[in-house]
Amino acid sequence: MGITKTKVAIIGAGFVGASTAFAMALQQNASEIVIIDVNKEKALGEALDINHGLCFVGQMLVYAGDYSDIKDCDVIIISAGMGRKPGETRLDLAKKNLVVAKDITDNIMKYYTRGAILVVANPVDILTYKIQKWSGLPNGRVFGSGTVLDSARLRFSLAEKFNVDIRNVHGYVVGEHGDSQIPLWSSTHIAGMNVEEYGNLHHNTFTDADREKIKEEIKKAGATIIKNKGATYYAVSIAVNSIVETLLKNQNTIRTVSSVVDGIYGISDVAISLPSIINSYGVEEIIPFPITPEEEKLLRASADAVKAILNEVKDI
Repeated sequence: MGITKTKVAIIGAGFVGASTAFAMALQQNASEIVIIDVNKEKALGEALDINHGLCFVGQMLVYAGDYSDIKDCDVIIISAGMGRKPGETRLDLAKKNLVVAKDITDNIMKYYTRGAILVVANPVDILTYKIQKWSGLPNGRVFGSGTVLDSARLRFSLAEKFNVDIRNVHGYVVGEHGDSQIPLWSSTHIAGMNVEEYGNLHHNTFTDADREKIKEEIKKAGATIIKNKGATYYAVSIAVNSIVETLLKNQNTIRTVSSVVDGIYGISDVAISLPSIINSYGVEEIIPFPITPEEEKLLRASADAVKAILNEVKDI
């Protein structure tokens, strides 16, 4: 039986891209990783640094390359882009990073033969929508990391609140990866019980104030980390690595990734995050999740917030 070879390209050797390559090397999720960056020396340095530790984790091919190495990739990760600076709006960031993303997309498609394109750079919903359109690939073949990290932050906050193993906490944050994101409290549960039931059973109430506090915590988590250490990259690289694993292993995992939606909940022609089945294709299916009328109202408002920015950058 032959060995299955898997190839991943990471475009962007900054904090997120380099951390993703490192996490992937530790997990041995791919047999080949190519790091592509406009700063070729930075890409080479990151590849060498990872290579020098491979004897402790396992053999794989990690190297700095160029866009011609996109050929025959199973997954192409776009992490290149500028971070949001103090005082900048999401619209300011979108305008800057869309210029970068358009150039990246053009270069990818010169050599693209197969594979899912995973967008990690921000604003992820805007970039996912535009790259999907620019690439000409079918819906779902291009998708973003979306609110996967926000959902993980929700689970972490609830695990702390109730002092339980985070793996027993399940819940989703949907909509925009940004200020209008929505925790789906109606489908959040611990050990099969909704959080109110679990809290009542263990004499640990869960009130509307608790909901609001956790909602604000997860919404501001990125800004809090940036204030303290300058950038976020460890958790997002772990989240991205988990997505890559399900792509490479065709696992049909459910994650709240961002993709272009067409009609679900009355929302169309915008990229937002919803619980979706992902496999080697990309987004195989967006799950029509049962949500409350209030959650649906908030979700539509979130989609409108993303559309408002898309309208401002429609000429890019």
